[in-house]
Amino acid sequence: ALPGHLLRGLLPLLTIFRLERAEGAARRAGLSTQPIWRQLWDDVMKTRPPNSENITCWRKKFLETFFANVLHGVLDISSDWRLNDRHFSPLLHSSPHVSQLTLCNMLQGAVELAAEHNHKVLENLAGSLRILKFQHLLSSDQSIRRSLVLLLHRLIHHGSVSQVSMYSWPVPDTVLLVLILTMSAGFWRSGNALSYQCGLCREEDKAPRQELVQERAERGCDAEREGSDGENQKGFSEAPEEADAHLNSVLSVPRSSPLRNQPCEEASSKGPYDQTSIQGGSSSHCGSGQLSCHPVLRKTRRRLKPTTGRKRRCLRRSRGPYADPEDLYDFVFTVAREDNSGLLDKTSTTEGENTENCTGSSPGSPCTGHAGCKKRGGPAGIFSLKAAHRFRSVSTLELFSIPLTGETCRTLSNLLSSWVSLENLVLSYNGLDANICCILSGLRALSRHPDCHLRVLRVSDVFSHMPCMELVRCILSAFPQLHTLSVSFDLKNQLEGNRPEGNPSCSEPEIPESCLEQLEIRFPREPLHTTFLLPVLKASKSLQQLSLDSATLPCSQELGLLLEALKECTPNLKKLSFHDVNLAEHQKEVLLLLQDPVLQEITFSFCRLFESSTAEFLSEIINTVKRNSSLKSLKLPGNRLGNHRLVALADIFSEDSSSSLCQLDVSSNCIKPDGLLEFTKKLEGHIQQRGGQIQFTHLRLFQNWLDQDAETAQEALRRLKAVCSVVNDSWDSSQAFADYISVM
Repeated sequence: ALPGHLLRGLLPLLTIFRLERAEGAARRAGLSTQPIWRQLWDDVMKTRPPNSENITCWRKKFLETFFANVLHGVLDISSDWRLNDRHFSPLLHSSPHVSQLTLCNMLQGAVELAAEHNHKVLENLAGSLRILKFQHLLSSDQSIRRSLVLLLHRLIHHGSVSQVSMYSWPVPDTVLLVLILTMSAGFWRSGNALSYQCGLCREEDKAPRQELVQERAERGCDAEREGSDGENQKGFSEAPEEADAHLNSVLSVPRSSPLRNQPCEEASSKGPYDQTSIQGGSSSHCGSGQLSCHPVLRKTRRRLKPTTGRKRRCLRRSRGPYADPEDLYDFVFTVAREDNSGLLDKTSTTEGENTENCTGSSPGSPCTGHAGCKKRGGPAGIFSLKAAHRFRSVSTLELFSIPLTGETCRTLSNLLSSWVSLENLVLSYNGLDANICCILSGLRALSRHPDCHLRVLRVSDVFSHMPCMELVRCILSAFPQLHTLSVSFDLKNQLEGNRPEGNPSCSEPEIPESCLEQLEIRFPREPLHTTFLLPVLKASKSLQQLSLDSATLPCSQELGLLLEALKECTPNLKKLSFHDVNLAEHQKEVLLLLQDPVLQEITFSFCRLFESSTAEFLSEIINTVKRNSSLKSLKLPGNRLGNHRLVALADIFSEDSSSSLCQLDVSSNCIKPDGLLEFTKKLEGHIQQRGGQIQFTHLRLFQNWLDQDAETAQEALRRLKAVCSVVNDSWDSSQAFADYISVM
């Protein structure tokens, strides 16, 4: 053990391998290695990390980024002497610090991690990795997909990954996309589908198991066999050899099946699904080009068990460590085409629940209004996969800028219908259009599972298939358990002629009482009609946050009607936000909101508050806020405050004020350095008059004209930071005039 002063001088001279080993000794000596890791970042990475002010551990940040750069071949470890150590294995020694990993392009990283020589690296990642991201993926061959299977099986099914995110995949490979989605949901087929021997599955397979073989003679077909009874009974209904044989007969498609996206309607025309089979009538029939038909049970004896935190074993392999090269293709392509045949949850087969309502579809009818997504018998989205096993699944799924075809949406709907561990679902710019009905069908089926955990849903896209409020009501009708719902669209769908007419929409039934706490709606320049929002508010008594973005007010009374509805229906509303809503002619309503005794945070973002106002309006705002002791945060970005209005706002904190305002956001308000300095001086005076007793803690100043006089700006910021926390940026105000003109 070295003395502290010697250790302090020695630490900067160590390689990262030795520095890691000395971490415990430094901590015991009361020394921090953070400055050394930060210097390592600057010297090796040579970039400024995003949100560097929020990084709490530079050791973890460096080693996590180091791992990714070495994995993707963008960092040469011979470039710095501190990276060179004969005892140091870059991937092995940095992997325990990796909680987030991104795989790109041809999945070279997945191939490397799945290699035998990186077995210990993969084991480390299974314990540390929480977020797995895929970005800019390209098509892949069988060998690459086998490596991905191994990786996902170890990191998700037997690991700790809780979030899978996919970004920017303009032309997705259907097989690869469905593979990632399916394994993220915890599904995978048994036996030879995995191209390697999973040691964990093999160990679990040695445990005593109870075989339950149940015969049901229904239309001369064998019924589904259940393989478990209770959490500790992990048996299967068939022996491994029987299961593999059954698997090949159930999950098989012609080897010549092309990789193409067929809409649901085409599939239904080739293989019609007879609804009477659910009621005990004649069995369904399939076209010659489709999958073989499976018997449909009226009900299962037990509900599906929750998958989070549980591991289900694979069946024993009988043909060695490598599978038929086409097994993977068979499984993925079959998942994409499988349509609601197989397991039906007991709670999902009650009379009157065989179909789901979407806009343009009445009860008992298929989901129409688009070329795809026709539902056939039984609740849409029930995922069968008779011979596949259920492993641990992720709790967060995010899909950004990935076009989803009708076939892929149907697959996702099937997965969602029993994905009980899923807590957060983000679908952003996926070109869903009318296929949103498929997704809603799966969510409706999921909502009937008693172990369902989904609480956050975010949907955004360029075009809206239906009016925003109608979609919100559809979603809440299908899934009232949601706590957070965000719906965002850029533009209206111009193809109004394609929308169904004459059929009742899903918004007609009354919305059940929901658990909604946060609602965000971005309108594609649609009118905000309170009459359409009112049923949502009435059903959401627990609503605490409401955000309305890019809406137009159809008449001068509309905002007043909205405020009345909020006061009547949402007694617990704490945060209210308006963005890009023209409130220039609604000064009375703005003042009413600012004096609300319940609201704690109010945002008027780019709302043109002072476009046609007088000095009296600003004085009324200040006096109203001074008297409101419940308001904690006031955000006014993009309202053209300018210097003089900013200086006036300092009076909110005057000696006679009872305000409890803690946060003030004046970003994008054409504020210059001299105006900020004057505001600072006035604020200091008020604080001095109040004996230093002030609750103001945060000021946001993004995108203001502070670069026009750097010296004055620095003085103002220095004095402000003695009073509160200031968040600003280095913004080029040369673009400000163009921005100003663009919003005039």
